[in-house]
Amino acid sequence: MTGRGGVTTGPLPIGQFVQLVKQTVVRDPLFKHQALKGEVTQWKQYPSGHTYFSLRDQDGQMRAVIWKGRCTIDSSIKEGSEVVVLASVDLFVRRGEIQLNVERIEPVSVLGELEKTKRLLVEQLTKEGEIDRQRLPLPAIPKHIVIITGAGSAALSDMQRLIENRWPGLRRTVIGVLVQGAQATEQIVRGLAAARRLSDPVQAKQRGEPPVDLVIVGRGGGSPEDLWAFNLEPVARAIIASPVPVVSAVGHESDVLVSDLVADLRASTPSDAVERVVPVLPELHYFLDEYQERLGNASRRQINDNLQRLRTLHARLRVAPMAGLNRAKAKLFGLSSRIKVSTNQNMATQATRLAQLDASLTAIHPQRVLERGYSMTQTEDGSVLSSIEGIEIGQKIILNFADGSADAEIKNTHENEGEQ
Repeated sequence: MTGRGGVTTGPLPIGQFVQLVKQTVVRDPLFKHQALKGEVTQWKQYPSGHTYFSLRDQDGQMRAVIWKGRCTIDSSIKEGSEVVVLASVDLFVRRGEIQLNVERIEPVSVLGELEKTKRLLVEQLTKEGEIDRQRLPLPAIPKHIVIITGAGSAALSDMQRLIENRWPGLRRTVIGVLVQGAQATEQIVRGLAAARRLSDPVQAKQRGEPPVDLVIVGRGGGSPEDLWAFNLEPVARAIIASPVPVVSAVGHESDVLVSDLVADLRASTPSDAVERVVPVLPELHYFLDEYQERLGNASRRQINDNLQRLRTLHARLRVAPMAGLNRAKAKLFGLSSRIKVSTNQNMATQATRLAQLDASLTAIHPQRVLERGYSMTQTEDGSVLSSIEGIEIGQKIILNFADGSADAEIKNTHENEGEQ
């Protein structure tokens, strides 16, 4: 089998693979609580109370089971009946067979039309973007809850008891309504309208109470017809229009209604709604005490750390002047040494250059030329004669030698042969 990143992990035992398929199927919402229509075949009710059959049409079929006590089976349903079922897909691991676990089954004439109406409403709300709209955040600690449900119902009793156990004295307003029957839809919508008015901060201030910040609307379980008010458009629109979060808590966990799809939170049961939105006060106190203790410990650690840093800085500041002076002395000594070395090196270089210049000047000095046997001729006014041009016969000249000079007179001049 190929794992993540394309790495082959080896063959997977078939049992493990079937388990993986089962987990994938049962977790996918696409395969849960689907309304399916078909013809009943191979209908068989066993003494155990379980009912097995196949649901088919001209394009396919699937095995199905109704577990004992799961739902009421209409006596008119038999082999060949056209039915609508609410079912979830499951996988029987030992046989590797996929089957439907049926939660409701009704003849097409009863449930089929209702499911068609529900499906059309869901499609319309989805097209309008209401199903996927951004939900309102739930308050972390509600201050005023409105409960819209049947007056005197078991669902209301359960919610009241749970709220009082979890947060004694939490403010709540109960709006009793009919939750099934012809007038249920209108009363639920009126209840939601009353909750909207109670959520108005201005009116709440006039009443001297906190505004409503959370609404729970729901009821206990029942047949699809009993729950149908929560699948109707007026109730869905009223939930969508609520300015505060609405929790839909209708029926059992397997019941998925339009109110669940548009509410800000779907709870599987009324009791589940309370458990999800009302904190447990003693647990909150414990959490706050623990948080306070942790905050105190953290604060003390931070204070101690800061004190230690201050002590370290104080100690460093005490020795800082001497340390700075020592560093300055060391730096000055280093600079002095470098200046001395640099000066000596520069003087040696200049002395060498002077010696070289002296040698060069000595080599080209006229005295050195005279010492090599040459002489220098000058006129009586001291001008040096380097050519016979301008010399006159009888002119007085001075001949300079290395060890002295002699006076002479020009008797004659001779040009060098070959010179122009």
